[in-house]
This record gives sequence, C-alpha cells and structure tokens, in this order.
Amino acid sequence: MVNTSPRDLLEIPSSWSIPHIQEALHSALEGNGPALAFAPSQFNAVPSDVAIVIPTSGSSGSPKEVALTAAAVRASATASHHFLGAKSGQSWSLLLPTNHIAGVNVLVRAIELGTSIADKNFDYTSIVPTQLFRALNEAGEPLCDLQNAQAVLVGGAAIDPQLLQRARDAGINVVTTYGMSEMSGGCVYNGHLLNGVDAEIRAKDRIALRGPMQAREYLGADLPLADEKGWFLTNDAGRLEDGKLIVMGRIDDLIISGGEKISLSAIDGFLNKIYQNTFMSCAISDPEWGQQLCLASSGDLDRAAISQSLRENFGNHAVPKLFLENVQLPLTSIGKPDRLTLSQMFEMIRP
Repeated sequence: MVNTSPRDLLEIPSSWSIPHIQEALHSALEGNGPALAFAPSQFNAVPSDVAIVIPTSGSSGSPKEVALTAAAVRASATASHHFLGAKSGQSWSLLLPTNHIAGVNVLVRAIELGTSIADKNFDYTSIVPTQLFRALNEAGEPLCDLQNAQAVLVGGAAIDPQLLQRARDAGINVVTTYGMSEMSGGCVYNGHLLNGVDAEIRAKDRIALRGPMQAREYLGADLPLADEKGWFLTNDAGRLEDGKLIVMGRIDDLIISGGEKISLSAIDGFLNKIYQNTFMSCAISDPEWGQQLCLASSGDLDRAAISQSLRENFGNHAVPKLFLENVQLPLTSIGKPDRLTLSQMFEMIRP
C-alpha cells in the first residue's frame, strides 16, 4: 500500500544556486528530503510519494499545481535517455528556467546520469524555438555549443519547419519534443512515443496520453487529472500516422469553416512574419460556414492584400469573413492569445 501521509513541501528559495537545487532535488527523489515546489505554492505539505510540484496554467489560464512522483520523473528521464542513447557520465546543460518542467527535467536527467550541470562541452540540452532562432542568427558561441552537442531537444512550442531545417543544415541534431507538465514534460520525440507511452485520438481529433511518467494529481483540485483507465486528455488535436503522433495544434486553435480545417496559430504566424502589424485570428459561429474565420490587427489592414496572401498559401477557406483593425489584441494573464475575448469583440460587430 502506498503511504499517503503528508510530506513537507519546500519552495525553492530564489537565492539557491543550480548545484544547491540539484542536491535538494536528488534528496527529494530519494525520499531523504522534502518535496520541492519550483514556484510559489499554496501548499506546505503533499502526499509522501510526491517529489516535485510544478505550476501550469492549463488551457483556461487558471493556475494549477501538478504533483509528480519520483517514479514518474525518473521514468521520463529513463525514456528520454533510451531514445537519445545517453550513457552514464554524459552531461546536460541547463538553458531553461526551473519553474518549467523542461528545466526541471534537465536536472533530473543529469542526476540519473550521475553528473552535474555543465556550462560548456555538454552532450545534451533542452531549449525552446526562440533560443534556437537566436543562436542561429547570432552565430556565436551558443551556436557552436549546440552544434557540438549529441542532441538538442526543442519543445515548449511548435517549431517553424524552416527554422528546423536551418538548424539541421547548420549541423545541429535537433530532436523535437511534445508533452506537458502532466506527463512530466516531453513524452513524444520526433513524433515517436517514448517507451511506455500510449496515445489515442478521441473526438474532434483530441489527443489522449498515458504512461509511467504521468503526474499523480492536481494538488487541491476536485477534477481528476486522468480518467478511470488512466488516460490524460490533452487540449491538443492530432493524428496517428504510421506509428507517429502528428500534433496539429490546440483544440481551441483549430476551426472548421466550410468543411475545411484551419489552424488559427498558423494563420497568425504567417501574417506576423510577413507584415509589420501584429495579428490574431479567431472564429465565430456561422449558419453557412459552421465557423467563420475572423482576423484582427493592432494596425491598419490592407484587406485585399491579406486575403490574397492567405488564399495563395492556405486556400480559399482561409480568407477571413470579418476584420478588425487598430485594436488592442486581448491576451490571457500569461500572455497567450485570448481568442474567446476576441470572438466576443467580433460578435459585437457581426452584420
């Protein structure tokens, strides 16, 4: 029987060095020290098998605290190392903040390989697409470090295919990752499910995942993290193709207009790249189209030019039906597009 008696939860002081954090994390994983909260927590105790608490915003922007057991994060590290072919004594470099699961994972993986975090001459690291973009554009020492690494995990957001190709052309062994705090971070590498991970596609192409690296619970939440069969239902859409998981985007990011699927983030990303304004798209219900694509901008809009660009690159179904210009684009508390509020703005101007 699992001992669920309370265990002390320690918020990591901001003054701690990385070696200090790594030492405390090792004790937490071994059960010889308190569990660690990698961001401010409303709790001071957790079940005894919980080793790590990570904050996550969730799709709604409401904060949750994800409780991870030592067994879960170690299963994640073991599966990652198996995919990469990592061996004891090899090193990881920490280039991500530790208040995110990807940064914590780097520390756990180093512990599992029996090494300290390396600043230079490292074998593996984990970064986000923005860091990869900057390294390629600055072409300095950070780029050389990435080129010399055995593998560079890139996740946290969808990576632009052109950026991915640039990195690989530059000699960086990029491994794309997909995951979330509830699955101890990345659990799909280059589209392949890591050892022990199962995936299903549910209604509306929604991805469900389960595996030994799954989190225990949301602390203090009434809603269970997984269903009765252990499946964690993500907020992402995808498909399984030849044994690989293809992630298409967030459920609230994909709309169907006139029977055709449209990725709102793909529309935004395309326009933000070729125009100086900032763009945000959304959808409102429509009796003819099912959903009506709408586009807002922080500046002036050349509607004809934008419509033509979208038609040429995405098809006729990607031409917006309604426009808003010179508006403040709504964001959630953590800076993500607030498409619900934007949809409400368009409902007010609906003809």
